[in-house]
Amino acid sequence: MTPSAAPDSVEEPLDARPGEDDEPAPPPAVSTSDDAAEPAAEVPVVEPAVEPEAVPMSENRKRAERTAPLFAELASLDKEDPRRERLREVLVEEHLPLVRHFARRFSNRGEPFDDLLQVGTLGLIAAIDRFDPTRGVEFLSFAVPTITGEIKRHFRDQGWSVRVPRRLQELHLSLNSAVGELAQKNGRAPTPSELAEHLGIPRAEVLEGLAVANAYRSSSLDERLSGEDDSPTLAATLGEEDAALEGVEYRESLQPLLATIPARERRILILRFFGNMTQSQIAADIGISQMHVSRLLSQTLAKLREGLLKD
Repeated sequence: MTPSAAPDSVEEPLDARPGEDDEPAPPPAVSTSDDAAEPAAEVPVVEPAVEPEAVPMSENRKRAERTAPLFAELASLDKEDPRRERLREVLVEEHLPLVRHFARRFSNRGEPFDDLLQVGTLGLIAAIDRFDPTRGVEFLSFAVPTITGEIKRHFRDQGWSVRVPRRLQELHLSLNSAVGELAQKNGRAPTPSELAEHLGIPRAEVLEGLAVANAYRSSSLDERLSGEDDSPTLAATLGEEDAALEGVEYRESLQPLLATIPARERRILILRFFGNMTQSQIAADIGISQMHVSRLLSQTLAKLREGLLKD
């Protein structure tokens, strides 16, 4: 039986709409501040790119006519029949443009095109093995959900470095789409408030979704920066905490606080922490008891600590 004509374009049951079962990739950088930057002058309007692998209706129809007898023959063969393997190879080759189409479509979400092509091909093979031509359903309609489902499963398994609730994954996808739309419309990155208004959700929820990007695809510290064997690793570029620099910060923070304490208490601090004198030595120098020095020292440190925490 000759299969009915294929649709005008590749139908996608889960067409990357926000909230669907798509797996998101990290969105473009979005400031968490609502202070929108001035738009650049004469920002060009970018027309949506035409899918390079989109298959015209005539090609779909021709492929359906070519492969219908092959599917019928495949269904009639026993699983142990050696001819099955050859038929499967032919059918896979016939439908690889479909897999390339979806692999290219999903390749802007943080996964290499070749990996998505391989995963999508596995989905195509599974669809070929499970397809029943006697049900009267075109293979294209049956294969698309299987291929895209396999690719989305790959994102779920490989894309997220830590376990993220499905609600936040879907929110992340919605934000990813909204960021692109608003950035093209306004000529700048959207603010969280603009994203919230665009999606009709609270601003706090937008910030939560943007924070999820940190959980997507962590990088190895041993990863080469340029891909060359002699290039430095990511770990080699990371800095370390400088204790001396941290001390400068503390001293700068303490300086205005020290100016507010009495001269005697300030002298006790200097003798204790910069002169490395004991409380007994300080008591002899100041002319008070060691217990009095201890009490003044404790009170002064408590005041300084409170001042630092308040700032």
